[in-house]
Amino acid sequence: MILSRRYLAGSLLLLFFVLASLPDACAIPAFARKYGLRCSACHEAWPMLNYFGQKFKDNGYQLMNDRDSPVWQNPSYWPVTMRITPFWHREGTDKIAVDTPGGGTVNQSLNISGFDYSGLDILSAGTIEKNVSFLLVPSSDETGAFHMESVNARVDNLLHSSWLNIKLGKFELDNVVSEKRILTLSPNGGGFNIYHFIPVGDGNIFGQIGDNQVGLEWLGHSVNDRTRVSAALLSSTDGNPDLSYGSNSYSGFFAASQAFDAGKLGVQRLGFYAMIGEAPTTYRTAGGVPIVSSGIGNKSFNREGFVGLFYLGKLDFQVVTQHGSDSSWFGACYGDIIDGATGCTNNNVPGTVLPATARAPSWNGAFVETHYVVNPQVIFIQRSEWVRMSQQGSTLNPGNLGNIDNYVFGFRWMPVMNNRAGFAWHNEFSWFRVQGFAPDGTALTSNSLMSGFDFDF
Repeated sequence: MILSRRYLAGSLLLLFFVLASLPDACAIPAFARKYGLRCSACHEAWPMLNYFGQKFKDNGYQLMNDRDSPVWQNPSYWPVTMRITPFWHREGTDKIAVDTPGGGTVNQSLNISGFDYSGLDILSAGTIEKNVSFLLVPSSDETGAFHMESVNARVDNLLHSSWLNIKLGKFELDNVVSEKRILTLSPNGGGFNIYHFIPVGDGNIFGQIGDNQVGLEWLGHSVNDRTRVSAALLSSTDGNPDLSYGSNSYSGFFAASQAFDAGKLGVQRLGFYAMIGEAPTTYRTAGGVPIVSSGIGNKSFNREGFVGLFYLGKLDFQVVTQHGSDSSWFGACYGDIIDGATGCTNNNVPGTVLPATARAPSWNGAFVETHYVVNPQVIFIQRSEWVRMSQQGSTLNPGNLGNIDNYVFGFRWMPVMNNRAGFAWHNEFSWFRVQGFAPDGTALTSNSLMSGFDFDF
């Protein structure tokens, strides 16, 4: 019975990882139309930004010249881009419990292949007036169900200082290595696991730094953007609207980085980030059903990481390390019982006592993503990522339960990168292994192979 519950929880978490890894990325040719620039001016490889592109974004989508204000734009200019990806893919899993004629089950591999398509991103961003900018991204899944991926407004250069920029709304956290501009797209390789990691049996969905969050952010940077600092106050809702969990729980996200010139090698950058927060574990009920927005009993969690961007000519490396820790209440499957994404149903009602086996789960993770940029239209990609549990949420769990290994290989050829559209032939293979998720309690391995056309216009 314990093994079956663990397999159910593992299956739910594996599905959660796959869904969380589906790509949402920004690349807006309208900016190139507005300023008369090539897309390669801002992108090392679409949609990943280069140093100039990051500076343009930090300035509130401005070049800090007379053309920033919309009053100077051609009346026919419309800052909207649509992005979607039709593709062929093959998905494989090595151990699936399959019913037998005798009424039992047997572990079998499962492989599927066919043609498919991604969800749709509608991207709109720009300036409302000089030093007042916005970003709006309605996004759908492949069935056409829409949600608001991003919606925020910014006021920049307050008191004529680049150190005073304020953003309000739903936005990507200010991390140097952006998951929203990721170059990989497959179900097993299209996300950073450490940005979304949740230990087995843990009910905390609120510490996912890869998800866009709702709150208020201050960003400050030097004029040349070499030094960047930011701090954000967030509602602990994992980006969901209407305060569906609790109205009195907040988290903070802090980031800083410093770039330096390494001569012919280019501009290198080092930075760190930290997310420190609390979220509810107690919900009032009606007829035994948790009441939306009634969450109290806040418990703590934290994530800390270091980031490095290193350039060696046409070769560059993104290096990210992260430590995470949750309260023992989250580790005992308290927390998210509103939408049930983690499969947890525990409710920390008055008088609840944690079992003696409960512990505060903690883990460490890292990834290294390597890019070889042949030219602005051809890039080769490789990423290796690992997550290791250092303490389980229960002493009954094996020490390696939930450990992840993920390897991704791919390349993108972008024959079209102009101020009207972008078009890429995307090819990728990814391999994913998570310990303890198979029906027999061993490691579950899956892989993805995909080839498709990624385009925006």
